[in-house]
Amino acid sequence: MRKLLPLLFISGSIVVGPIAAAQAQDTAAVRKACGDEVRTLCAGIMPGGGRIKQCMIEKFDKLSDGCRTAIKDAKAQQGGK
Repeated sequence: MRKLLPLLFISGSIVVGPIAAAQAQDTAAVRKACGDEVRTLCAGIMPGGGRIKQCMIEKFDKLSDGCRTAIKDAKAQQGGK
């Protein structure tokens, strides 16, 4: 479940705003909680274009409680988007 974070490159330095930092933490939590399941349930799915996310949606009922909780928490932190 890869997600590109909005980064602003200025003069060779990376500036990450508070929203991007929160998204990075949410993404890291989901990767930690769901990484093994993504590799198992979505094996063969090429990352990009929302394909991993779609796989996770389709297999949501097969995910562990910890993974589902991490996804729900990340979604809530992002305002339910």
